[in-house]
Amino acid sequence: MSGEKIEKKLLEELNFIKKQLGEIKEHMVDIDSLLTAEEKELVFRSFENEAKGKLVPLSRLEETRL
Repeated sequence: MSGEKIEKKLLEELNFIKKQLGEIKEHMVDIDSLLTAEEKELVFRSFENEAKGKLVPLSRLEETRL
């Protein structure tokens, strides 16, 4: 294959991939839209607690359960 044919084939493939990617993006669900206002608040507070170092590791919780 000549250089021009390879370049043309690559451009065709890239355009096909771009088209598919656009279709995928069109049908993607916004994950934030699946959360209720209460759930969003809980997630936000969880991030705040993590930043403040207030979270307890799961392993420690499991130890107290036993």
